[in-house]
Amino acid sequence: MTTSPTTRPPLPAVQLRVPTDEDARAWHRVFDDADVMEFLGGPAELSAYEEITARQRMHDAQLGYCLWTLLDDAGEVVGFTGAQPWPASKAWGPVGRIEIGWRLGRSAWGKGYAHAAALATVERLREVGVERVCAVIDVRNVRSVAVAERLGMTPGEEIAAPGGRRIRLYELTLAEA
Repeated sequence: MTTSPTTRPPLPAVQLRVPTDEDARAWHRVFDDADVMEFLGGPAELSAYEEITARQRMHDAQLGYCLWTLLDDAGEVVGFTGAQPWPASKAWGPVGRIEIGWRLGRSAWGKGYAHAAALATVERLREVGVERVCAVIDVRNVRSVAVAERLGMTPGEEIAAPGGRRIRLYELTLAEA
């Protein structure tokens, strides 16, 4: 089947779940790739994912949202998507705001999973009453910029991040007017 430049194939089915202890190992495996982590400081140790998944379980219990584990249509872990409060402990970025984000392993790139999962995230966030989100995207990360644009996010300010990186904030209002 061919598609015209203005027609996209249907989005894939995705499943989102609260991360489990086992998901820490799965995230470590799918993100242990220099290209996947190019704009995030490089691959991380398993202990980092153990801490992140534990924090996400806490966010989900307290807030009703988190960075959920993203499963493909076969039930395999391909990454995460969701939202979390920007940590007040960071001296840069949108402190006090809710960040929406996505990260996929290379096997899931270019298949629509990030967009489909981000749309599901937006709906879940609306259900729990989140009114506004931002995405924090390295200006060189064209894949993430494309997902933000497909969601209808508006580019905002560009700020300096640690390591000399430049990031742009993208904004999206979720509350219905």
